[in-house]
Amino acid sequence: MTAATMDKPRQGWAGLWNISFGFFGIQIGFALQNANMSRVFQSLGSGIDDLPALWIAAPLTGLLVQPIVGHMSDRTWLGRFGRRRPYFLAGAVLATIALLIMPESGGLLMAAMLLWMLDASLNVSMEPFRAFVGDMLRKDQHTAGYAVQTAFIGAGAVVGSLFPYVLEHFGVSNAAALGQIPDTVRYSFWAGGLALLAAVLWTVLTTQEYSPQEQAAFGDVQDGESIAAAALAGRSLWTGLPWIAAGVMIALIVQHWSLEKEVYLLAALLAGYGLAVMAAIGLARAGRSASMLAGIVGDFSGMPPLMKKLAFVQFFSWSALFIMWINTTPVVAQYHFGSGDPASAAYQEAGNWVGVLFSVYNGVAAIAALALLPLLSAKLGKARTHALCLVMGALGFAGFMVLRDPRALLACEVGIGIAWASILAMPYAILASSLPQSKLGIYMGLFNVFVVLPQLLVATVMGSIMKAFFPGEPIWTMAFAAGTLLVAALASLRIERRT
Repeated sequence: MTAATMDKPRQGWAGLWNISFGFFGIQIGFALQNANMSRVFQSLGSGIDDLPALWIAAPLTGLLVQPIVGHMSDRTWLGRFGRRRPYFLAGAVLATIALLIMPESGGLLMAAMLLWMLDASLNVSMEPFRAFVGDMLRKDQHTAGYAVQTAFIGAGAVVGSLFPYVLEHFGVSNAAALGQIPDTVRYSFWAGGLALLAAVLWTVLTTQEYSPQEQAAFGDVQDGESIAAAALAGRSLWTGLPWIAAGVMIALIVQHWSLEKEVYLLAALLAGYGLAVMAAIGLARAGRSASMLAGIVGDFSGMPPLMKKLAFVQFFSWSALFIMWINTTPVVAQYHFGSGDPASAAYQEAGNWVGVLFSVYNGVAAIAALALLPLLSAKLGKARTHALCLVMGALGFAGFMVLRDPRALLACEVGIGIAWASILAMPYAILASSLPQSKLGIYMGLFNVFVVLPQLLVATVMGSIMKAFFPGEPIWTMAFAAGTLLVAALASLRIERRT
């Protein structure tokens, strides 16, 4: 077998475990953030209508961080420290610091800044883990690798979501005056930070990345310069103008109709992307197509057709998820525990129950990733399996509209958990064999744009919609979540039958 046709060694279950175990810790951090940050913000004095604005920092950092980290990690080699592992470790250390400090927040501004730091750090660690699977595994193991990774994501989320609930049952106080964070949340963040760091260290210390020479022997040669970036030199500088015009138009609409000020962020992002396109074209024309900006813009505009179709699916799938993470606590507190007052015992009890609900959907996801998805995909294909799972998630969200017994919501979480498993595994399994291995980092980072953009839209636009049409009625956010998953399911059916 020649060097150009050598295949990577096949990994056993121990190898699959070591490659993705760090994601267990990362997801503990995400679960603590998703299940508790609305509760933290409201405990520090935020109203329901202010929650989306406070959450804006999190997806914005992901939008900026992941493509940059992906681009850089594709080009990194630090000898025995490897290509992706330095990013795992740096992100884990910073995220641990944020989790340790978060419970000591003295006000909303400090909590929002720490959320920004936490989400940025988690994204620095998370993005290279997606590419790490492709780096370390042969193509016929990609589906198994992402399934194991999804199982760890689900397991980590169960642990993170259950922390406050378990601590309360061990006698830790779950009550707090307005302006204070309950001890259950405080100790959960501290324990979660240490668990995150330990899990990532496990992967860093038990894996050894392939060197550039070994990657070349496997045929995974880094091309150094994006072909799509070089092609930017032939495009007009005015290509970015429509994006800038769209941003200006949205800003004028916000001003004219007195919409929520957070929508200005959406306008700024569109205009900013237009400026980035113009700058990237200028760099390419100057012979600097290998620069980071030209590379990222070029690869974004030159995404493979299959990736573009999946991006549309991801956009609507993650819209539903972000609606859920922001609004589940106020919805359950108001409609299932009868209290919208963050200082009340009923509200704090609802917050703990949301942790249980989130642990259920994540536990279901961990099981479904290994047991259900492979069976369904073998019979229906990956794309149809994804569509079916998204429909089950939509039914789960619809259940919040009609059920009032908090325990009955557990059934809703089963459907949501199956959808969550598919969202985490199926798109990456579909993409795994179609992306060039030498550019996995940047493409996985760019794919995350379609995870983050819907979060920004929810954080900026949803507040205006709810205030205009459903003031004081957060339950309708669950109807929006169900609807967006149905749109994503229909879009999944447009993906080629062979997937």
